[in-house]
Amino acid sequence: MDDDGSAALEFIAVGVILLVPLIYLVIALGTIQEQTLGAEAAARHVARAVAQAPDAAAAAAYGDSVLAGVVDEYGLDPDAVDLSFSCTPAGVACPSPGAVLTVEVDTRVRLPLVPDLFGLARSAAVPVHAEAVQKVSRLWGAR
Repeated sequence: MDDDGSAALEFIAVGVILLVPLIYLVIALGTIQEQTLGAEAAARHVARAVAQAPDAAAAAAYGDSVLAGVVDEYGLDPDAVDLSFSCTPAGVACPSPGAVLTVEVDTRVRLPLVPDLFGLARSAAVPVHAEAVQKVSRLWGAR
């Protein structure tokens, strides 16, 4: 039996079979990492902007502006980003002087090359959660 040239063919076939999933894995993990960094940046920067705002109206405007900038910069899906605030101690207005502000950002990362067929894009999405905590100054709102 003549085996001339079959080693090269086997190497190419096995290489392609192993290389394609590996490349997809690298691309998918890179996309997830980018979106995770974006969610963390959004939570951190929105918390800082709200805590340093002079009053509640400015805090809302600053927070919206910062969130829009981070969503644009990191390529997050604006419809998938969910932002929530909470303050400690419970029962105080959020934000309020001396409170500890917690900002949570939730989003879903769609895996690359997954078609939006039969809801595959929704089920093939990775949830990402980020949280940031910022102490609000005791003098907040008194400026």
